[in-house]
Amino acid sequence: MSRSGNVEATRRDVLVAGAMTVVATGATSNAKAQVPAPSVSKPAVPAASGDGALSKVSMTINGSRRDFELDTRTTLLDALREHALLTGTKKGCDHGQCGACTVLLDGRRINSCLTLAVMHEGDSVTTIEGLGRPDHLHDLQSAFVKHDGYQCGYCTPGQICSAVGVLAEIRAGVPSHVSADLMAAPQISPEELRERMSGNICRCGAYCNIIDAITEVAGRKA
Repeated sequence: MSRSGNVEATRRDVLVAGAMTVVATGATSNAKAQVPAPSVSKPAVPAASGDGALSKVSMTINGSRRDFELDTRTTLLDALREHALLTGTKKGCDHGQCGACTVLLDGRRINSCLTLAVMHEGDSVTTIEGLGRPDHLHDLQSAFVKHDGYQCGYCTPGQICSAVGVLAEIRAGVPSHVSADLMAAPQISPEELRERMSGNICRCGAYCNIIDAITEVAGRKA
């Protein structure tokens, strides 16, 4: 009996000891959890700001004065599309390589994606919306429709604005890279028009029709 009692006592002791171990372990874990971790000082990092400086700029767009307060990094193209809400001017490559963003600045054609709006305080800008209205199209707009000078239409506003600038250049005697013989010809040659319009890309490939439209407006059939 004594041996059995000793064995029973041993079992009881084991159970009690195990329970005490569990309680002790839990208490230790809670104590560790309550101890705050040592703070590690981190170098102060200045907050990055994506906001640029704002500047007021006024310009005449399609005959009306417009006043803006713009981020100084805003391109003329984005000012026209996002602030003046004139979305006829298209954003193509945004690198000055496709001509979709061509507008007239004081009568001269430019890629509006390559210039900042704040650089044109007091200037006069003409977009495709300012060339004509649906009930009174510009001659070049009518000619593009007549000769099917567009397909998807994405490049068409830039093509027409560029063509207006091309005809103004020819009338003003502004030289191009074509030969002197071509420039001196009594009629505007397709080669000269292609050279002058080479900065405007038509991914649909309507180049022949575009040249026909410009030639008709120039009044000299090639």
